[in-house]
Amino acid sequence: MPKAYVFTRYGGPETEALVERDRPSPGPGQVLVAVRAAGVNPVDWKQRTGYRRPGGPERELPAVFGNEVAGVVEEIGAEVTGFAVGDEVFGNPVAGGYAEYALLPVAVTAHKPAELSFTDAAALPVAAATAYDGIRQLGLPAGATVLITGAGGGVGVSASQIARAFGLRVVGVASESKKDFVESLGAVHVPSGPDLAERVRAAAPDGVDAVFDLVGGEVLEAAATLPAEPAKVITGADRETVAKLGGSGVERARTAAVLDAVANLAVDGKLRPFVTRTFPLDRAGEALRTVEDGHARGKIVIEVRA
Repeated sequence: MPKAYVFTRYGGPETEALVERDRPSPGPGQVLVAVRAAGVNPVDWKQRTGYRRPGGPERELPAVFGNEVAGVVEEIGAEVTGFAVGDEVFGNPVAGGYAEYALLPVAVTAHKPAELSFTDAAALPVAAATAYDGIRQLGLPAGATVLITGAGGGVGVSASQIARAFGLRVVGVASESKKDFVESLGAVHVPSGPDLAERVRAAAPDGVDAVFDLVGGEVLEAAATLPAEPAKVITGADRETVAKLGGSGVERARTAAVLDAVANLAVDGKLRPFVTRTFPLDRAGEALRTVEDGHARGKIVIEVRA
């Protein structure tokens, strides 16, 4: 039977297990994909603790981990057009992607360009798509300056590159150990820590036009003092705090068109997924710990099939 990595109840790592599950069947508007690779994101372990988006559905337990995959179409559901068995695709699964098979809704599934590996494609649907939505949401003109907190993480790495592709100047906040990495993205590095606002002002003497926060809490509060317009502060990490500051959360489009856009940026060399480490499915727990412990640089991907 096909294998999948699941959490059996809400809680910590002790709830995780590699199990065998029936191969799923696609419903209307869905495709069944033989997963080649699955991206690992902070939201994965947060969902294990019981987190869910406001208004989102309650997960049926045991629940498969994972929110982004790349693979090959094995079966087509009713009312599906534009996809065929054998197509190489990537997107957001219906209910988990750390598995040998996953169901994908065609609304958030895109054809994988031949120039893009399955591993790199699996790193795009969450982090890169979130970054793309956020940069587009800010609506800054070319030449403007955007401050990105958490610039060394999965979304931050993509946001820095996409901002640069849009002609923006980027100031990236990250730990001192990630300085060279952040600067390799074309960003001006500012080390995280106390007195953040003062260091950003020194690094960007002409000012900051917008903030794309990926950390939340005190870091977000400090960064939010920098733009002239509170509405130009968005976050992918702390909606409660940003609302008090006059900003907003990242508005996710969740469309195949966004997936096409980030894939094209990757093919054009303007967006590198920066997959820094891969794990096989039977070591999915190690992959998740790498992200949950906060030490990941770039993207972590589970390679399910060669």
